[in-house]
Amino acid sequence: MEHWHIWVIIGVALLIAEIFTPGFVLACFGVGCLVAALFAAFDLGLTVEVIIFCIASVVAFFAVRPLFVKRFYRSDNDAARTNVDALVGKQGMVAERIDPSQNVGRINLGGDSWKAISEDGAVIERGEKVEVTRVEGTKLYVKEIPKKKEG
Repeated sequence: MEHWHIWVIIGVALLIAEIFTPGFVLACFGVGCLVAALFAAFDLGLTVEVIIFCIASVVAFFAVRPLFVKRFYRSDNDAARTNVDALVGKQGMVAERIDPSQNVGRINLGGDSWKAISEDGAVIERGEKVEVTRVEGTKLYVKEIPKKKEG
């Protein structure tokens, strides 16, 4: 078996292993192996092949990896909100008058009824549209959505 065969086998194995790991790191080494295999086909010697592997891996890591990470992976700041955190920004309808002074108020949102508190302390009447601004426990803090003026 020649050197380039070994480089190709390792490169393909690393690219397959990347499927099971996040971050596009193993794929950078896989690309380095495949580039080294290309040079190994010209029988330039193991030292040159290893140098080419290192250079190609570093180039893939710093030039190509950021593009793939930006495209395919989300940062923690961009992560999809789940559970009750996903309710922030959603709109609902006031089902029971929201009155912070009396500690009452409920909204219908996504087919469920939630305890609601006005974010600014204002009273919001039944039937008004509201937007969820934050969630604390099982209480939704909401603000009234202004009605559009007809004109």
